[in-house]
Amino acid sequence: MFTTRAVLKLTLTSVLALGFAVGAAALTTTPGPDSGKQFLPIASYRVGPYAAVGAQIWAGRIDYLRYINEVEGGINGVKIVWQECETEWTAEKGVECYERFKHGLNGAPVPLYYPNGAPAAYALADRALQDHIPQVTLAYGRTEAADGSVFPYIFPVVLTFYSEASAVVNYIASKEGGLDKLKGKKIVTLYHDSAYGRETIEPLKLLAKQYGFENIQIPFADPGSEQSAQWRQIHQIKPDWVFLRTWGVSSPVAIRTAERFGFPANRIIGDVWASSEEDVRPAGDAAKGYLALTPYPAGASFEIHRRLKKYIIDTGKSDLRDTKNFGSVYYNSGLADAVIEVEAIRTAQAKFGKRPITGEEGQWGLEHLDLDDAKLKQDGAYGLLQNLKLSCADHEGGGAVKVQQWDGQKWNVVSDWVQADRKLLWPLIKVKSAAYAKEKGITPRDCSKES
Repeated sequence: MFTTRAVLKLTLTSVLALGFAVGAAALTTTPGPDSGKQFLPIASYRVGPYAAVGAQIWAGRIDYLRYINEVEGGINGVKIVWQECETEWTAEKGVECYERFKHGLNGAPVPLYYPNGAPAAYALADRALQDHIPQVTLAYGRTEAADGSVFPYIFPVVLTFYSEASAVVNYIASKEGGLDKLKGKKIVTLYHDSAYGRETIEPLKLLAKQYGFENIQIPFADPGSEQSAQWRQIHQIKPDWVFLRTWGVSSPVAIRTAERFGFPANRIIGDVWASSEEDVRPAGDAAKGYLALTPYPAGASFEIHRRLKKYIIDTGKSDLRDTKNFGSVYYNSGLADAVIEVEAIRTAQAKFGKRPITGEEGQWGLEHLDLDDAKLKQDGAYGLLQNLKLSCADHEGGGAVKVQQWDGQKWNVVSDWVQADRKLLWPLIKVKSAAYAKEKGITPRDCSKES
């Protein structure tokens, strides 16, 4: 019996018969009332320590899906249905939600799946290939899954942690006068001592060897609510920059503790998961000047926000509980999720027909996704999302970030897209993917034969 609280969120209430039972009967693959629709499941976390984050992400995603349905008439005429399942950001409940959703909803198939959390993403990795349902992890998850020859059904799209490490080094170099000026500089990485936090250790080791900077790694234990010992060490080291690899409560704690030890906020660069309003507001004035990386910058001035404000926000149809968060970092991350999944389906429809897309077809759509400037402008996402081109061999695509700075009230973008040196990183990724293939007995695909 499935015990996790599920929150039902459907696009048009008329598309589903009222009162259908949540459970096995709702998961049948036989034709049902929604067999002509596309099911996009949402593994959410609206309760637990990350609820404030999750509520905004799902609002951005749901607002965009509702806009596609109500304004554009669906994806090439195919209406979208969705349903939430509460994971509390845990592996166990994340797996439960996936098992509940993988067969579709009332006849509507699943074209792709967002695990929405590192614990669930790692726990579900083997199921992606087994069930032929592509799993998308935007700016998190297994870095080695960028190698699509080994991981045909996992897509760490837009930004892997390796690319993040390279991008932060490239940004620091731009402020120091060039890559050649990094020699002798001290860069501390303060990281969450977990699989997530340790992901950047190897690429930073390579980059330090390449450019000659001193690479200092300092871990802290979850949840990171006390960091005095780490910042005392940083104070003694006197680094030129600190790369902050935090998540949740550990981000504002780091910023406040840095101020207490006299380290300037404008020399701290937070990673993607330390780049939201929720990371800086609790730190108060200590956060002024703080820098952070993001693949989806804050702000509501993009064209897609104008459309959503007119058709969703101003008409009272938004999933946001508080519209002051319209255009927040996490709201915009939900928009990024939704734009990518809609365009992957649209890409698949160009080959398989303007109808609901299955997991295998969704995998093809993702591997042929090409979001260039023209497409991003058409979607209203130009500037919010970078160009993204995926393939059989490359499941990451972009590999770039923007840098934003907190002024005490809002984020301001202070860079253009900063590109990672993906060519330099690729041999590291291939070593990790080859090790995984050997462990699992996987024969890598020959991507030169894929079309």
